[in-house]
Amino acid sequence: MATINDFKTVNVKSREYSKYVNLSEEQRKINGSRFGFYLLALECITNIKDVDVLLEMIIDTDFRSIVFDEKNDDLGVDAVNIDEEERVIQLFNFKYREKFKINKGQELGDMIDVTKFLVRISSEELEGTTQITKDKLEKIIVALNSDDIWKIELYMVSNENIGLSIENPTVNQFKQNYGMKVGTIVLDDIVSYISEFPEDLSAKFMVDSTSVMTYEIDELSSSKSYLIKLPLIELIRITCKDEQFRNNINVDYSKLQGQKIEMSLLFDNVRGYLGATTKFNSNIISTIEEQPNKFFMFNNGITMTAKNISAGDKNGNKKFECTISGFQIVNGGQTLRTIYEYSEKDFNEENLANAEVLIRLFQTETDKELTNDIAEYTNSQNAISSIDLKSISNYQIQIGTYLEANGILYVRKSGDTGKKDKDYPLRISMEKTAQLIYSYQGYPDRATNQKKALFEKYYDEIFDVENLDFEVLVSLIIKYYEVENIFSETDYKGSHQKILYVIYLMEKMPGKSIIEYIELLESYLMTYKKDEDLSPARKLIQKGFKDFIESSND
Repeated sequence: MATINDFKTVNVKSREYSKYVNLSEEQRKINGSRFGFYLLALECITNIKDVDVLLEMIIDTDFRSIVFDEKNDDLGVDAVNIDEEERVIQLFNFKYREKFKINKGQELGDMIDVTKFLVRISSEELEGTTQITKDKLEKIIVALNSDDIWKIELYMVSNENIGLSIENPTVNQFKQNYGMKVGTIVLDDIVSYISEFPEDLSAKFMVDSTSVMTYEIDELSSSKSYLIKLPLIELIRITCKDEQFRNNINVDYSKLQGQKIEMSLLFDNVRGYLGATTKFNSNIISTIEEQPNKFFMFNNGITMTAKNISAGDKNGNKKFECTISGFQIVNGGQTLRTIYEYSEKDFNEENLANAEVLIRLFQTETDKELTNDIAEYTNSQNAISSIDLKSISNYQIQIGTYLEANGILYVRKSGDTGKKDKDYPLRISMEKTAQLIYSYQGYPDRATNQKKALFEKYYDEIFDVENLDFEVLVSLIIKYYEVENIFSETDYKGSHQKILYVIYLMEKMPGKSIIEYIELLESYLMTYKKDEDLSPARKLIQKGFKDFIESSND
Protein backbone atom coordinates (compact mmCIF):
# COMPACT_ATOMS: atom_id res chain seq x y z
CA MET A 1 0.00 0.00 0.00
CA ALA A 2 1.27 3.46 -0.93
CA THR A 3 2.50 5.85 1.74
CA ILE A 4 2.06 9.56 2.33
CA ASN A 5 5.43 10.11 0.64
CA ASP A 6 4.16 8.34 -2.47
CA PHE A 7 1.12 10.64 -2.35
CA LYS A 8 3.42 13.67 -2.16
CA THR A 9 5.56 12.38 -5.04
CA VAL A 10 2.52 12.05 -7.31
CA ASN A 11 1.34 15.48 -6.20
CA VAL A 12 4.69 17.06 -7.11
CA LYS A 13 4.70 15.27 -10.47
CA SER A 14 1.14 16.44 -11.13
CA ARG A 15 2.14 20.04 -10.44
CA GLU A 16 4.94 19.63 -13.00
CA TYR A 17 2.37 18.57 -15.61
CA SER A 18 0.13 21.53 -14.78
CA LYS A 19 2.59 23.87 -16.51
CA TYR A 20 1.39 22.37 -19.80
CA VAL A 21 -2.15 23.56 -19.01
CA ASN A 22 -3.17 27.15 -19.76
CA LEU A 23 -4.02 28.37 -16.26
CA SER A 24 -3.82 31.71 -14.51
CA GLU A 25 -1.57 31.89 -11.46
CA GLU A 26 -4.63 31.83 -9.19
CA GLN A 27 -6.17 28.84 -10.96
CA ARG A 28 -2.84 27.00 -10.89
CA LYS A 29 -2.89 27.23 -7.10
CA ILE A 30 -6.47 25.93 -6.96
CA ASN A 31 -6.59 23.36 -9.76
CA GLY A 32 -3.00 22.92 -10.96
CA SER A 33 -2.31 19.61 -9.24
CA ARG A 34 -5.73 18.17 -10.11
CA PHE A 35 -5.55 19.06 -13.79
CA GLY A 36 -1.89 18.04 -13.98
CA PHE A 37 -2.91 14.68 -12.52
CA TYR A 38 -5.29 14.20 -15.45
CA LEU A 39 -2.41 14.61 -17.91
CA LEU A 40 -0.02 12.45 -15.88
CA ALA A 41 -2.51 9.60 -15.53
CA LEU A 42 -3.59 9.73 -19.18
CA GLU A 43 0.00 9.68 -20.38
CA CYS A 44 0.86 6.70 -18.19
CA ILE A 45 -2.22 4.66 -19.14
CA THR A 46 -2.49 5.45 -22.86
CA ASN A 47 1.27 5.80 -23.43
CA ILE A 48 0.54 8.90 -25.52
CA LYS A 49 3.09 11.58 -24.70
CA ASP A 50 1.92 14.53 -26.80
CA VAL A 51 0.28 17.03 -24.48
CA ASP A 52 -1.96 18.49 -27.18
CA VAL A 53 -3.39 15.02 -27.90
CA LEU A 54 -3.95 14.39 -24.18
CA LEU A 55 -5.71 17.74 -23.77
CA GLU A 56 -8.04 16.85 -26.63
CA MET A 57 -9.07 13.70 -24.76
CA ILE A 58 -10.28 15.57 -21.67
CA ILE A 59 -13.99 16.45 -21.64
CA ASP A 60 -14.33 17.02 -17.87
CA THR A 61 -16.81 19.83 -17.16
CA ASP A 62 -14.52 21.82 -14.84
CA PHE A 63 -11.45 21.33 -17.01
CA ARG A 64 -13.11 22.55 -20.22
CA SER A 65 -14.63 25.52 -18.40
CA ILE A 66 -11.50 26.69 -16.59
CA VAL A 67 -8.84 25.84 -19.19
CA PHE A 68 -10.71 26.52 -22.44
CA ASP A 69 -13.65 28.67 -21.27
CA GLU A 70 -16.04 26.13 -22.82
CA LYS A 71 -19.30 24.82 -21.41
CA ASN A 72 -19.60 21.06 -21.39
CA ASP A 73 -21.50 18.34 -19.56
CA ASP A 74 -19.15 15.34 -19.34
CA LEU A 75 -21.93 12.85 -18.37
CA GLY A 76 -19.64 11.21 -15.80
CA VAL A 77 -16.71 10.54 -18.14
CA ASP A 78 -13.75 12.88 -17.71
CA ALA A 79 -11.68 11.79 -20.71
CA VAL A 80 -12.05 9.68 -23.86
CA ASN A 81 -9.33 8.07 -25.96
CA ILE A 82 -10.34 6.50 -29.27
CA ASP A 83 -7.39 4.49 -30.59
CA GLU A 84 -8.18 3.80 -34.24
CA GLU A 85 -5.06 1.71 -34.84
CA GLU A 86 -5.66 -0.72 -31.97
CA ARG A 87 -9.49 -0.41 -32.16
CA VAL A 88 -9.80 0.44 -28.48
CA ILE A 89 -12.14 2.96 -26.83
CA GLN A 90 -10.88 4.04 -23.41
CA LEU A 91 -13.11 5.94 -20.98
CA PHE A 92 -11.72 7.59 -17.83
CA ASN A 93 -13.26 8.73 -14.58
CA PHE A 94 -10.88 10.76 -12.38
CA LYS A 95 -10.91 11.52 -8.68
CA TYR A 96 -8.11 13.66 -7.31
CA ARG A 97 -7.83 13.98 -3.51
CA GLU A 98 -6.08 16.99 -1.98
CA LYS A 99 -5.31 15.17 1.30
CA PHE A 100 -3.89 11.72 1.94
CA LYS A 101 -6.04 9.22 3.80
CA ILE A 102 -4.39 5.82 4.06
CA ASN A 103 -7.60 3.78 3.98
CA LYS A 104 -9.55 5.98 1.56
CA GLY A 105 -10.63 4.30 -1.65
CA GLN A 106 -12.65 4.59 -4.82
CA GLU A 107 -16.41 4.58 -4.47
CA LEU A 108 -19.06 2.75 -6.46
CA GLY A 109 -20.98 6.00 -6.91
CA ASP A 110 -18.21 7.36 -9.14
CA MET A 111 -18.64 4.43 -11.47
CA ILE A 112 -22.42 4.75 -11.50
CA ASP A 113 -21.96 8.34 -12.72
CA VAL A 114 -20.48 6.91 -15.91
CA THR A 115 -23.87 5.31 -16.68
CA LYS A 116 -25.11 8.62 -18.12
CA PHE A 117 -22.42 8.43 -20.81
CA LEU A 118 -22.85 4.72 -21.50
CA VAL A 119 -26.63 5.01 -21.87
CA ARG A 120 -26.11 7.56 -24.63
CA ILE A 121 -23.87 5.12 -26.46
CA SER A 122 -26.31 2.20 -26.23
CA SER A 123 -29.40 4.28 -27.10
CA GLU A 124 -27.61 6.40 -29.73
CA GLU A 125 -29.77 9.27 -28.47
CA LEU A 126 -27.59 12.39 -28.44
CA GLU A 127 -30.19 15.14 -28.28
CA GLY A 128 -29.44 17.57 -25.48
CA THR A 129 -25.76 16.63 -25.12
CA THR A 130 -23.18 19.42 -25.24
CA GLN A 131 -21.01 19.59 -28.35
CA ILE A 132 -17.66 18.42 -26.92
CA THR A 133 -19.19 15.30 -25.35
CA LYS A 134 -21.40 14.80 -28.40
CA ASP A 135 -18.38 14.72 -30.73
CA LYS A 136 -16.83 11.90 -28.68
CA LEU A 137 -20.12 9.97 -28.50
CA GLU A 138 -20.65 10.22 -32.25
CA LYS A 139 -17.17 8.82 -32.97
CA ILE A 140 -17.73 5.96 -30.53
CA ILE A 141 -21.14 5.09 -32.02
CA VAL A 142 -19.71 5.11 -35.56
CA ALA A 143 -16.86 2.84 -34.45
CA LEU A 144 -19.16 0.35 -32.67
CA ASN A 145 -21.54 0.22 -35.64
CA SER A 146 -18.71 -0.48 -38.09
CA ASP A 147 -17.62 -3.94 -39.23
CA ASP A 148 -14.40 -3.63 -37.22
CA ILE A 149 -14.14 -5.27 -33.80
CA TRP A 150 -13.70 -2.65 -31.06
CA LYS A 151 -12.95 -3.05 -27.37
CA ILE A 152 -14.26 -0.72 -24.67
CA GLU A 153 -12.26 -0.12 -21.49
CA LEU A 154 -13.33 1.93 -18.47
CA TYR A 155 -10.65 3.16 -16.07
CA MET A 156 -11.47 4.44 -12.61
CA VAL A 157 -8.44 6.58 -11.75
CA SER A 158 -7.59 8.24 -8.43
CA ASN A 159 -4.66 9.17 -6.20
CA GLU A 160 -6.12 7.04 -3.42
CA ASN A 161 -4.86 3.79 -1.97
CA ILE A 162 -7.76 1.41 -2.49
CA GLY A 163 -9.24 0.62 -5.88
CA LEU A 164 -12.82 -0.27 -6.60
CA SER A 165 -13.31 -4.03 -6.32
CA ILE A 166 -13.77 -5.31 -9.85
CA GLU A 167 -15.50 -8.40 -8.40
CA ASN A 168 -18.32 -6.23 -7.06
CA PRO A 169 -21.72 -7.45 -8.43
CA THR A 170 -22.50 -3.95 -9.75
CA VAL A 171 -19.15 -3.81 -11.53
CA ASN A 172 -19.74 -7.24 -13.05
CA GLN A 173 -23.14 -6.06 -14.23
CA PHE A 174 -21.47 -3.07 -15.89
CA LYS A 175 -19.03 -5.35 -17.69
CA GLN A 176 -21.79 -7.66 -18.89
CA ASN A 177 -24.27 -4.94 -19.90
CA TYR A 178 -21.78 -2.88 -21.87
CA GLY A 179 -19.30 -5.58 -22.90
CA MET A 180 -16.35 -3.70 -21.52
CA LYS A 181 -13.26 -4.18 -19.39
CA VAL A 182 -13.17 -2.26 -16.10
CA GLY A 183 -9.83 -1.34 -14.55
CA THR A 184 -8.82 0.61 -11.46
CA ILE A 185 -5.72 2.79 -11.28
CA VAL A 186 -4.68 3.93 -7.81
CA LEU A 187 -1.69 5.51 -6.10
CA ASP A 188 0.51 2.39 -6.25
CA ASP A 189 -0.02 2.12 -10.00
CA ILE A 190 0.81 5.77 -10.68
CA VAL A 191 3.93 5.54 -8.52
CA SER A 192 5.11 2.51 -10.49
CA TYR A 193 4.99 4.53 -13.71
CA ILE A 194 7.00 7.46 -12.40
CA SER A 195 9.68 5.74 -10.31
CA GLU A 196 12.88 7.73 -10.34
CA PHE A 197 16.22 6.26 -11.40
CA PRO A 198 17.09 3.59 -8.82
CA GLU A 199 19.89 3.45 -6.36
CA ASP A 200 22.32 0.54 -6.63
CA LEU A 201 20.12 -2.06 -4.96
CA SER A 202 21.59 -5.35 -3.80
CA ALA A 203 20.30 -8.83 -2.98
CA LYS A 204 21.64 -12.22 -2.00
CA PHE A 205 20.35 -15.76 -2.59
CA MET A 206 21.43 -19.41 -2.38
CA VAL A 207 20.15 -22.33 -4.49
CA ASP A 208 21.17 -25.91 -5.24
CA SER A 209 24.17 -26.06 -7.58
CA THR A 210 22.12 -28.22 -9.94
CA SER A 211 19.79 -25.24 -10.47
CA VAL A 212 22.52 -23.08 -12.07
CA MET A 213 24.21 -22.89 -15.47
CA THR A 214 27.17 -20.55 -16.07
CA TYR A 215 27.92 -18.74 -19.32
CA GLU A 216 31.11 -16.89 -20.29
CA ILE A 217 31.63 -14.83 -23.47
CA ASP A 218 35.22 -16.05 -23.59
CA GLU A 219 37.68 -17.78 -21.29
CA LEU A 220 39.58 -14.55 -20.58
CA SER A 221 36.51 -12.61 -19.50
CA SER A 222 36.04 -11.94 -15.81
CA SER A 223 32.31 -11.37 -16.34
CA LYS A 224 30.00 -14.37 -16.09
CA SER A 225 26.29 -14.72 -16.73
CA TYR A 226 23.97 -17.29 -15.21
CA LEU A 227 20.79 -19.23 -15.85
CA ILE A 228 19.13 -19.93 -12.52
CA LYS A 229 16.04 -21.87 -11.47
CA LEU A 230 14.70 -19.85 -8.55
CA PRO A 231 11.63 -20.50 -6.33
CA LEU A 232 9.03 -17.72 -6.53
CA ILE A 233 9.24 -17.22 -2.77
CA GLU A 234 12.95 -16.39 -3.18
CA LEU A 235 12.17 -14.09 -6.11
CA ILE A 236 9.76 -12.18 -3.87
CA ARG A 237 12.40 -11.93 -1.14
CA ILE A 238 15.17 -10.54 -3.37
CA THR A 239 12.88 -8.01 -5.09
CA CYS A 240 10.92 -6.70 -2.08
CA LYS A 241 11.20 -3.22 -0.58
CA ASP A 242 12.87 -4.41 2.63
CA GLU A 243 16.65 -4.16 2.16
CA GLN A 244 17.38 -6.46 5.12
CA PHE A 245 15.13 -9.17 3.69
CA ARG A 246 16.76 -8.86 0.24
CA ASN A 247 20.20 -9.54 1.68
CA ASN A 248 19.34 -12.21 4.28
CA ILE A 249 19.13 -15.74 2.89
CA ASN A 250 17.77 -17.04 6.21
CA VAL A 251 14.60 -14.93 6.36
CA ASP A 252 11.50 -16.66 7.70
CA TYR A 253 9.34 -16.79 4.56
CA SER A 254 6.15 -16.11 6.51
CA LYS A 255 7.47 -12.57 7.09
CA LEU A 256 7.28 -11.92 3.33
CA GLN A 257 3.49 -11.86 3.47
CA GLY A 258 2.32 -8.34 2.58
CA GLN A 259 5.72 -7.27 1.27
CA LYS A 260 5.67 -4.82 -1.65
CA ILE A 261 7.80 -4.95 -4.76
CA GLU A 262 10.73 -2.51 -4.97
CA MET A 263 9.35 -0.59 -7.97
CA SER A 264 12.66 1.03 -8.90
CA LEU A 265 13.91 -2.40 -9.97
CA LEU A 266 11.58 -2.08 -12.98
CA PHE A 267 13.01 1.25 -14.10
CA ASP A 268 14.49 -0.12 -17.32
CA ASN A 269 11.55 -2.42 -18.05
CA VAL A 270 9.60 -1.26 -21.11
CA ARG A 271 6.39 -3.13 -20.41
CA GLY A 272 3.77 -1.43 -18.25
CA TYR A 273 1.66 -3.58 -15.95
CA LEU A 274 -1.63 -4.52 -17.60
CA GLY A 275 -3.41 -5.80 -14.50
CA ALA A 276 -4.22 -9.33 -13.42
CA THR A 277 -7.42 -9.40 -15.45
CA THR A 278 -5.52 -9.98 -18.71
CA LYS A 279 -5.37 -13.54 -20.00
CA PHE A 280 -1.58 -13.69 -19.63
CA ASN A 281 -1.59 -12.56 -16.00
CA SER A 282 -4.60 -14.68 -15.09
CA ASN A 283 -2.74 -17.72 -16.42
CA ILE A 284 0.24 -16.90 -14.19
CA ILE A 285 -1.97 -16.79 -11.11
CA SER A 286 -3.92 -19.96 -11.97
CA THR A 287 -0.65 -21.85 -12.57
CA ILE A 288 0.67 -20.86 -9.12
CA GLU A 289 -2.64 -21.88 -7.56
CA GLU A 290 -3.25 -25.14 -9.39
CA GLN A 291 0.04 -26.39 -10.90
CA PRO A 292 2.95 -24.68 -9.12
CA ASN A 293 5.42 -27.42 -10.08
CA LYS A 294 4.76 -26.65 -13.79
CA PHE A 295 5.29 -22.90 -13.54
CA PHE A 296 8.89 -23.21 -14.79
CA MET A 297 7.68 -24.90 -18.00
CA PHE A 298 4.82 -22.48 -18.69
CA ASN A 299 6.62 -19.16 -18.11
CA ASN A 300 9.33 -17.49 -20.23
CA GLY A 301 11.19 -16.30 -17.16
CA ILE A 302 12.80 -13.06 -16.02
CA THR A 303 15.89 -11.26 -17.28
CA MET A 304 18.07 -9.30 -14.85
CA THR A 305 21.18 -7.22 -15.34
CA ALA A 306 23.60 -6.36 -12.55
CA LYS A 307 26.61 -4.11 -12.29
CA ASN A 308 28.36 -6.67 -10.11
CA ILE A 309 27.83 -10.38 -9.45
CA SER A 310 29.74 -12.15 -6.71
CA ALA A 311 29.05 -15.88 -6.85
CA GLY A 312 30.55 -19.21 -5.91
CA ASP A 313 29.89 -22.76 -4.76
CA LYS A 314 29.32 -23.54 -1.07
CA ASN A 315 28.77 -26.61 1.11
CA GLY A 316 31.07 -28.92 -0.82
CA ASN A 317 29.82 -27.62 -4.18
CA LYS A 318 26.25 -28.60 -3.34
CA LYS A 319 25.02 -25.01 -3.04
CA PHE A 320 25.47 -21.90 -5.17
CA GLU A 321 25.55 -18.55 -3.36
CA CYS A 322 25.16 -15.29 -5.27
CA THR A 323 25.21 -11.59 -4.36
CA ILE A 324 24.04 -9.07 -6.96
CA SER A 325 24.38 -5.30 -6.76
CA GLY A 326 23.10 -2.54 -9.01
CA PHE A 327 20.57 -4.93 -10.48
CA GLN A 328 17.57 -4.30 -12.72
CA ILE A 329 14.72 -6.40 -14.11
CA VAL A 330 14.79 -5.61 -17.83
CA ASN A 331 12.34 -8.28 -18.97
CA GLY A 332 9.60 -10.08 -17.06
CA GLY A 333 8.36 -7.20 -14.95
CA GLN A 334 4.76 -8.13 -15.74
CA THR A 335 5.38 -11.67 -14.51
CA LEU A 336 6.96 -10.36 -11.32
CA ARG A 337 4.14 -7.95 -10.53
CA THR A 338 1.53 -10.64 -11.08
CA ILE A 339 3.41 -12.94 -8.69
CA TYR A 340 3.24 -10.16 -6.10
CA GLU A 341 -0.47 -9.73 -6.76
CA TYR A 342 -1.00 -13.42 -6.07
CA SER A 343 1.11 -13.19 -2.92
CA GLU A 344 -0.99 -10.27 -1.65
CA LYS A 345 -4.33 -11.98 -2.21
CA ASP A 346 -3.39 -15.52 -1.27
CA PHE A 347 0.02 -15.94 0.35
CA ASN A 348 0.35 -19.70 -0.05
CA GLU A 349 3.94 -20.29 1.06
CA GLU A 350 4.00 -23.89 -0.15
CA ASN A 351 2.84 -23.00 -3.68
CA LEU A 352 5.30 -20.11 -3.92
CA ALA A 353 8.14 -22.39 -2.79
CA ASN A 354 7.22 -25.17 -5.24
CA ALA A 355 6.78 -22.86 -8.22
CA GLU A 356 10.12 -22.00 -9.86
CA VAL A 357 11.04 -19.48 -12.54
CA LEU A 358 13.97 -19.16 -14.93
CA ILE A 359 16.24 -16.19 -14.14
CA ARG A 360 18.66 -14.96 -16.78
CA LEU A 361 21.29 -12.95 -14.92
CA PHE A 362 23.80 -10.86 -16.87
CA GLN A 363 26.73 -8.90 -15.46
CA THR A 364 26.96 -5.60 -17.35
CA GLU A 365 29.20 -3.73 -14.88
CA THR A 366 28.87 0.01 -15.68
CA ASP A 367 28.10 -0.56 -19.38
CA LYS A 368 24.72 1.16 -19.67
CA GLU A 369 24.64 0.54 -23.42
CA LEU A 370 24.92 -3.20 -22.88
CA THR A 371 22.09 -3.08 -20.32
CA ASN A 372 19.91 -1.21 -22.81
CA ASP A 373 20.74 -3.67 -25.59
CA ILE A 374 19.84 -6.65 -23.41
CA ALA A 375 16.55 -4.96 -22.50
CA GLU A 376 15.78 -4.17 -26.14
CA TYR A 377 16.63 -7.58 -27.60
CA THR A 378 15.06 -9.72 -24.89
CA ASN A 379 11.85 -7.69 -25.04
CA SER A 380 11.75 -7.78 -28.85
CA GLN A 381 10.68 -11.42 -28.66
CA ASN A 382 7.50 -10.46 -26.77
CA ALA A 383 4.28 -8.64 -27.63
CA ILE A 384 5.54 -5.16 -26.78
CA SER A 385 4.74 -2.12 -28.88
CA SER A 386 7.47 -1.09 -31.28
CA ILE A 387 7.45 2.42 -29.80
CA ASP A 388 8.13 1.13 -26.27
CA LEU A 389 10.82 -1.17 -27.60
CA LYS A 390 12.66 1.60 -29.44
CA SER A 391 12.37 3.93 -26.44
CA ILE A 392 15.15 2.03 -24.66
CA SER A 393 17.52 1.83 -27.63
CA ASN A 394 20.90 3.47 -27.22
CA TYR A 395 20.31 5.71 -30.24
CA GLN A 396 17.11 7.13 -28.76
CA ILE A 397 18.96 7.78 -25.51
CA GLN A 398 21.67 9.60 -27.50
CA ILE A 399 19.03 11.81 -29.12
CA GLY A 400 17.53 12.57 -25.71
CA THR A 401 20.92 13.56 -24.29
CA TYR A 402 21.66 15.92 -27.18
CA LEU A 403 18.22 17.55 -27.09
CA GLU A 404 18.44 18.01 -23.32
CA ALA A 405 21.71 19.89 -23.77
CA ASN A 406 19.73 22.23 -26.02
CA GLY A 407 16.91 22.80 -23.54
CA ILE A 408 14.50 20.31 -25.09
CA LEU A 409 12.89 17.58 -23.00
CA TYR A 410 12.72 14.44 -25.17
CA VAL A 411 9.99 12.24 -23.76
CA ARG A 412 10.68 8.55 -24.42
CA LYS A 413 8.81 7.11 -21.43
CA SER A 414 5.51 8.02 -19.82
CA GLY A 415 5.74 10.19 -16.72
CA ASP A 416 9.02 11.84 -17.74
CA THR A 417 9.28 15.48 -16.67
CA GLY A 418 13.07 15.65 -16.90
CA LYS A 419 15.58 16.55 -14.23
CA LYS A 420 14.14 18.20 -11.13
CA ASP A 421 16.60 21.08 -11.14
CA LYS A 422 16.30 21.90 -14.83
CA ASP A 423 13.79 24.01 -16.74
CA TYR A 424 12.94 22.88 -20.27
CA PRO A 425 11.62 25.58 -22.62
CA LEU A 426 10.41 22.89 -25.06
CA ARG A 427 9.02 19.37 -24.67
CA ILE A 428 8.56 16.84 -27.48
CA SER A 429 7.69 13.17 -27.54
CA MET A 430 9.60 10.50 -29.41
CA GLU A 431 6.50 9.85 -31.57
CA LYS A 432 6.06 13.49 -32.55
CA THR A 433 9.78 13.70 -33.33
CA ALA A 434 9.46 10.76 -35.71
CA GLN A 435 6.52 12.46 -37.45
CA LEU A 436 8.46 15.71 -37.68
CA ILE A 437 11.55 14.10 -39.22
CA TYR A 438 9.50 12.08 -41.70
CA SER A 439 7.54 15.17 -42.79
CA TYR A 440 10.82 17.02 -43.29
CA GLN A 441 12.01 14.05 -45.37
CA GLY A 442 8.96 14.48 -47.64
CA TYR A 443 6.27 12.22 -46.20
CA PRO A 444 3.77 14.32 -44.17
CA ASP A 445 0.94 12.04 -45.33
CA ARG A 446 2.54 8.89 -43.92
CA ALA A 447 3.63 10.72 -40.77
CA THR A 448 0.07 11.05 -39.51
CA ASN A 449 -1.83 8.14 -41.05
CA GLN A 450 0.74 5.39 -40.47
CA LYS A 451 1.91 6.12 -36.93
CA LYS A 452 2.65 2.52 -36.01
CA ALA A 453 4.77 2.04 -39.12
CA LEU A 454 7.03 4.93 -38.08
CA PHE A 455 8.63 2.66 -35.49
CA GLU A 456 8.53 -0.46 -37.63
CA LYS A 457 8.61 -0.22 -41.43
CA TYR A 458 10.05 3.31 -41.67
CA TYR A 459 12.11 3.45 -38.48
CA ASP A 460 15.59 3.04 -39.99
CA GLU A 461 14.74 5.57 -42.69
CA ILE A 462 13.58 8.16 -40.14
CA PHE A 463 16.19 7.63 -37.43
CA ASP A 464 19.06 7.10 -39.86
CA VAL A 465 22.15 6.69 -37.67
CA GLU A 466 24.49 7.77 -40.48
CA ASN A 467 22.57 10.76 -41.81
CA LEU A 468 20.33 12.22 -39.08
CA ASP A 469 21.96 15.52 -38.10
CA PHE A 470 21.14 16.32 -34.46
CA GLU A 471 21.67 20.06 -35.08
CA VAL A 472 19.08 19.93 -37.87
CA LEU A 473 16.75 18.05 -35.53
CA VAL A 474 17.02 20.80 -32.90
CA SER A 475 16.25 23.37 -35.59
CA LEU A 476 13.22 21.37 -36.75
CA ILE A 477 11.78 21.12 -33.25
CA ILE A 478 12.20 24.85 -32.64
CA LYS A 479 10.62 25.54 -36.05
CA TYR A 480 7.67 23.28 -35.20
CA TYR A 481 6.78 25.36 -32.15
CA GLU A 482 7.33 28.62 -34.04
CA VAL A 483 4.78 27.47 -36.63
CA GLU A 484 2.39 26.45 -33.86
CA ASN A 485 2.64 29.89 -32.25
CA ILE A 486 2.12 31.75 -35.52
CA PHE A 487 -0.89 29.56 -36.36
CA SER A 488 -2.45 30.60 -33.03
CA GLU A 489 -2.12 34.27 -34.05
CA THR A 490 -3.99 33.77 -37.34
CA ASP A 491 -7.67 33.21 -38.07
CA TYR A 492 -6.87 29.71 -39.34
CA LYS A 493 -7.47 26.70 -37.14
CA GLY A 494 -4.10 25.10 -36.50
CA SER A 495 -3.48 21.39 -35.97
CA HIS A 496 -0.57 18.98 -35.62
CA GLN A 497 -1.19 17.69 -39.16
CA LYS A 498 -1.12 21.19 -40.61
CA ILE A 499 2.12 22.05 -38.85
CA LEU A 500 3.77 18.92 -40.27
CA TYR A 501 2.68 19.98 -43.76
CA VAL A 502 4.09 23.47 -43.21
CA ILE A 503 7.43 21.86 -42.24
CA TYR A 504 7.22 19.80 -45.45
CA LEU A 505 6.50 22.92 -47.55
CA MET A 506 9.38 24.80 -45.94
CA GLU A 507 11.80 22.12 -47.06
CA LYS A 508 10.22 21.66 -50.49
CA MET A 509 9.82 25.37 -51.34
CA PRO A 510 12.39 27.37 -49.34
CA GLY A 511 12.45 31.14 -49.19
CA LYS A 512 9.03 32.10 -47.82
CA SER A 513 7.93 33.32 -44.39
CA ILE A 514 6.03 31.03 -42.03
CA ILE A 515 2.79 32.97 -42.52
CA GLU A 516 3.17 32.58 -46.30
CA TYR A 517 3.55 28.81 -45.91
CA ILE A 518 0.43 28.71 -43.72
CA GLU A 519 -1.59 30.68 -46.29
CA LEU A 520 -0.28 28.47 -49.09
CA LEU A 521 -1.32 25.32 -47.23
CA GLU A 522 -4.79 26.73 -46.53
CA SER A 523 -5.22 27.55 -50.24
CA TYR A 524 -4.28 23.98 -51.16
CA LEU A 525 -6.84 22.65 -48.66
CA MET A 526 -9.54 24.89 -50.15
CA THR A 527 -8.77 23.77 -53.72
CA TYR A 528 -8.18 20.04 -53.25
CA LYS A 529 -11.37 18.02 -53.92
CA LYS A 530 -13.45 21.14 -53.26
CA ASP A 531 -16.58 19.45 -54.60
CA GLU A 532 -16.36 16.65 -52.02
CA ASP A 533 -17.50 16.92 -48.41
CA LEU A 534 -14.09 16.28 -46.84
CA SER A 535 -12.76 17.91 -43.68
CA PRO A 536 -9.22 19.36 -43.74
CA ALA A 537 -8.13 16.56 -41.37
CA ARG A 538 -9.31 13.92 -43.86
CA LYS A 539 -7.58 15.66 -46.76
CA LEU A 540 -4.28 15.95 -44.90
CA ILE A 541 -3.90 12.20 -44.41
CA GLN A 542 -4.53 11.36 -48.05
CA LYS A 543 -1.52 10.70 -50.25
CA GLY A 544 -3.50 12.33 -53.03
CA PHE A 545 -3.30 15.65 -51.20
CA LYS A 546 0.49 15.57 -51.17
CA ASP A 547 0.47 14.55 -54.86
CA PHE A 548 -1.84 17.49 -55.54
CA ILE A 549 0.65 19.89 -53.91
CA GLU A 550 3.53 18.45 -55.93
CA SER A 551 1.61 18.62 -59.22
CA SER A 552 0.59 22.21 -58.46
CA ASN A 553 4.25 23.18 -58.29
CA ASP A 554 5.60 21.25 -61.28
